[in-house]
Amino acid sequence: MAVVPAGSAARGRAVRWAMLGTAAVVLAADQITKSLVLRLHPVTGSGLVSVRLVRNTGASGGIAAGYPVLVTLAAVAIVAVAGTLAVRTRSRAVAICLAAVLGGALGNLSDRLFRAPGLGRGAVVDWIHVAGRGGSFNISDLAIQLGAVAAVVAMFAADRARVRRPDESWSK
Repeated sequence: MAVVPAGSAARGRAVRWAMLGTAAVVLAADQITKSLVLRLHPVTGSGLVSVRLVRNTGASGGIAAGYPVLVTLAAVAIVAVAGTLAVRTRSRAVAICLAAVLGGALGNLSDRLFRAPGLGRGAVVDWIHVAGRGGSFNISDLAIQLGAVAAVVAMFAADRARVRRPDESWSK
């Protein structure tokens, strides 16, 4: 069985580069912003959006905060699923959206693997806080959430286009 199946959008060289670039930009932006926040220790603001440094050992919203190894294993599974789906989808738009999810998942996974207190038990650096919303988040979290929503929208759009444009093999 091939890693990139026939009919996959990732068979195209341009799509593969776009996927790689998207994941790399998300990962780099996430790690750079986290490093800046950790280095600069900005004063917490009180506006609609403010910087609030939080070290999250759990999943999104602090779920399973007492089980960092379990959350790390779940993060590894998310990376594997996002990568597999991105490589196997037939839609270019879905592939690129899933590459954003993959980049975000890799950003948070790298925190869990390489930040204190140690391998597989590290805390994710969250720093964006929106007034009225519980918890803080980071660039990776944004990429995961927006990438997943955009992938679903792209899947529905692709299905609608397929329904409007019947498969030519039926007319032969």
